[in-house]
Amino acid sequence: MADKGTTDTGAAGRDAPKAPTAPLPLNPAEMLAEVAELGRRISAGAKLFSDVRDADVQIATTPKDLVWSQDKVSLYRYRPLAESKGLPPVLIVYGLIGRYTMADLQEDRSLVRNLLNLGLDLYVVDWGNPGRADRYVTIDDYVDDYLAECVAFIGQAAGREKINLLGICEGGVFTTCYAALYPERVNAMVLTITPIDFHADTRETRAGHGFINVWTRSLSPEDVDRLIDAQGSLPGAFMGSVFSMMTPMRTMTKYNLDLLDALDDKKKFLNFLRMEKWIADRPDHPGEAAKQWLKDLYQDNKLVQSTFVLGGRTVDLKRIACPVLNVFAQDDHIIPPATSQALKDKIGTDDYTELGLPGGHVGVFVGGKAQKLLGSGIADWLGARG
Repeated sequence: MADKGTTDTGAAGRDAPKAPTAPLPLNPAEMLAEVAELGRRISAGAKLFSDVRDADVQIATTPKDLVWSQDKVSLYRYRPLAESKGLPPVLIVYGLIGRYTMADLQEDRSLVRNLLNLGLDLYVVDWGNPGRADRYVTIDDYVDDYLAECVAFIGQAAGREKINLLGICEGGVFTTCYAALYPERVNAMVLTITPIDFHADTRETRAGHGFINVWTRSLSPEDVDRLIDAQGSLPGAFMGSVFSMMTPMRTMTKYNLDLLDALDDKKKFLNFLRMEKWIADRPDHPGEAAKQWLKDLYQDNKLVQSTFVLGGRTVDLKRIACPVLNVFAQDDHIIPPATSQALKDKIGTDDYTELGLPGGHVGVFVGGKAQKLLGSGIADWLGARG
């Protein structure tokens, strides 16, 4: 029986046909105007496409000089853009899956320029283009050899026993390992979008976040070996497709809706092309280093457990004695915030600071909001620890 004051229409009432929805009013004049505007934008876009040249979409244009090299690895020092603050030099360390050029995408979206304009002495390491001949290069080689040599060169050039490290993504893992193995050489360390606990995504269940973590854990160690041994590396093109699959709708719409929106705005159009140029430039990841990355870290989670071994020595996070600034993206679907924040209780210093910035994995470096905070946040933090 229905409650007093309510009406029970029963199944017949629930199944009763609904009144037809009135059609949307169409205005032929407005429709023709929109079609004409679309045609104009496509025409303007076609002219932009025909006029643009490679020089118009150059990235990483901040002036720098080659100061050291070994094998395929190069160390560059950026030319100053402002009066020096007299702080220890900063070495930017990017990962192997992408390019450091993301930190210097264009003049108005460049962490590198922001830091130089704030008076920092800046270096960057370029890992080059690993090929099949580099299939047996390991993370041990990158940390104990190449990175150690870069730090030694910078320290000698600057006349300092310690320098500052700025690690980005996988490069942040490298600097974390270095700071644990060589604490006497590091004045302060800035980590950005860096995974430390590769299983923390299981405790932060956010839809669409941590896809690479889930995918890697779904593989057996033998699957990883077969994937890499087929070519002797983890192909950059393959990882590019993995990143694209993480945001399928975004991937499908950016070459029509996003590009269409930029066709009649030269600045937006060139920004779009520069980002695509960086995305397309993915070097292959050396085979043995990739196996360590996927099996020791993503699958076995050895870094946060302080059981990761490099060069016969255990990477004990408690040996990190320098101040640490840990920057993460609040909406990072590749490196979920919890995977970075796990570092807080694992290191051997009380001078630990977190900086959560708006945006996603790449947006921290190229997004408008984050750009205003990242460079100044890093420079101010380092300045207080000079």
